[in-house]
Order: sequence, then C-alpha cells, then structure tokens
Amino acid sequence: MSKRVLSQRAAGLAVVTAFAAGLLASLAIRPPGAHSVEVNGQNDRQSQTRINWRVPVVFQTTLPVLGDNPVYVADIIRRASNGAIRLQLFEPGEIVPAFSVTDAVRDGKVNAGYVWLGYDQGKIPASPLVSAVPFGMEPWEYSAWWYEAGGRQLTEELYLPHNIHPIYCGMTGPETAGWFRQPIETLADIQGLKIRFAGLGGKVIERLGASVTMLPGGEIFQALEKGAIDATEFALPVVDQTLGFNRVAKYNYYPGWHQTFTSSHLVVNLDAWRQLSPADQALLEAGCTAGVIRNLARSEALQGEVIAKFPDIGVSAQTLPQDILKNLQQIANQVLEEEAANDPHFAKILASQKEFRANYAHWKSRAYLPRDF
Repeated sequence: MSKRVLSQRAAGLAVVTAFAAGLLASLAIRPPGAHSVEVNGQNDRQSQTRINWRVPVVFQTTLPVLGDNPVYVADIIRRASNGAIRLQLFEPGEIVPAFSVTDAVRDGKVNAGYVWLGYDQGKIPASPLVSAVPFGMEPWEYSAWWYEAGGRQLTEELYLPHNIHPIYCGMTGPETAGWFRQPIETLADIQGLKIRFAGLGGKVIERLGASVTMLPGGEIFQALEKGAIDATEFALPVVDQTLGFNRVAKYNYYPGWHQTFTSSHLVVNLDAWRQLSPADQALLEAGCTAGVIRNLARSEALQGEVIAKFPDIGVSAQTLPQDILKNLQQIANQVLEEEAANDPHFAKILASQKEFRANYAHWKSRAYLPRDF
C-alpha cells in the first residue's frame, strides 16, 4: 500500500475523530431535547438585528392587561423575526413623559411608541374616536370597523399631518364607570366632584358640574388618597385594584359607559416606517394583530374573579340606574355633535362609525342572544 493511500486514510480518520469529538462536546453543552430556536441555521442570539428601536409606553409594564400587552407584542415580534426586530420598551416618564409619546415619535426623538391615542385629544380633537367613545362600539365591533370598514385608513389619514403611522395593537373591554367615596344615586351627586377622567367622557362629566383633571395612571392613587380628587376612572377592575383604588374609594360603578372599548396603538415615525422593507412592516403589523387578540382575551378572562372577591375587601360593585345612563347618553351625543361641528376630521370619522354601526345593527340585533337570556 502506498504512502499516499495511508496518508488519505489517516486524514479521513482525523476528520471522523474530530466530528465525533465535536458532537460529544455539543451534547455536553446542550443535552438532547434542550430547547433551541433556529431559523436558517441561526439562532436568535446569532441573528443580525436590523431594527432596534426605543419604544416608550404610556402604561407601566407591571400593570396587568394594559401594561403587559406591549411586552407580549415586543416578544412575539422578536421571536417571529428571529431577533432581527427588537423593540426596547421604556416605562412612562423614563425617556418621554406619558402624555408626550406621540410628540416624541412625531419629532423623531424615538422611532415608535405604544400609546392610548385619547391622550392626544388636546392637539388632535378626533383622536378619542379611535381610542374610546362614550356609548360607542363594543370591542369586536370596533375591530370590524378598523379592519373592514375604513377605520384604519381614516386613522392613518388623521395622523399623516403629524408624521405618524398608527398600527392597531391592543384592545380591552369596557372600563368601570369609576371609583367613588360615596354612592351615586342621581346625576346631582356628580356635581362638584373633583374627578380624574379621560377622553370624551371627561367632557360629559364636566357638563354635569364635575371638576375634571387628567392624571397618568401612576399618579392617581396618591391624588385620591390625599383628597386632591374625590373619585376616578382609569381602567379595568384588575388594573384599578393593582393601583390600590379600592383602598380609598369603596364604590365601584358599572357599566363603563364612557369607554365601551379601549384600543391601543403602536405609533411609528412616518419617515422610519417608510424606510422599512415591506417584510418588516408586515412583521410589525402581524405582531400587533396578535396583540389585539391576545389583549382582548386576557382582559375578558381576568375581571370576573376580581369582582367576585370585592365583598372580601369591602368594595361594593354597583350598576348605574338606567335613567342616569340615558341622561349620560343624551349629553354624550350632544358632545359628539359639537365636536364634529368644530373639526372636519372628527366629523368624517364619526360619520363613518355611525354608518358602520347602523349596518352592523342588522346583524348584531339578531345574531346574539339577549344579555339577560
């Protein structure tokens, strides 16, 4: 046998030996069955990050439902993109004040933010229509309007002059009607109250003689405890209890007439959005759509148990009398019409929602069992 053949065999044996050694080493580091996510042969940590955005949020991420949804969205987008798209979340006030997120996105200080658009009411009057409307649509109804009846296009048109691209990214069911120190038996009981209220519902409450103030979620409990405000609305029972409202105000009213749905949006700087590839735009949209479904499911799942335990902590869950609700609805309709008369965007979006609701009513009034069935 020639020396050349022996050399080839020796080389082959060396390759096999090296492969076996490498395999044994890999098994020692990652035992069989250990989890590993790989796309195209690269795991998440090895993939190249092409989008790495700072994303301020308006709600503390420690809050259930309201705050944990952007965490879910950022995680699902990161995993779906194999780490190529990373949204770094920042708590309210950490890099941007809670009520100034859209301003920071507009000006390019950050590329994106996760927000409740109703906080833009002072500078964009129509923004509450796409975030929460008194006696408005139910969550799935809003979603149908957004995806299928022009809601998305109208909201993009609304924010176009502000250099912002909005993406529907979260949804919860109705809020509570508020937390009060004393029972509300007539509309006269609202007169003179100092109350934290947001959106168009705040304008309705003002018509009844209440003194309305706007506070971010993290400041409400202290104001309530110290008597700076007499009552407050904010979010769902599980959120409000986490913030401790039940320790000060023992009357929690329903239904959430002022906020029959609460939608959240990922707002992206328009210049940054246009620079993204269609594939990356689709990943952000897909992650947000997943966030909408997941957020609504979680918001519906968690409330019943909280309310069931109210008697144990001395909280009384009350339902507003129908005559009060009818009067509130009448005032709300007046507010909506006045806002529409003063702002063309408001009028256009309100007309779209009314038209959709009128058509949807043919289905809604027939397809579902009565609520008291």
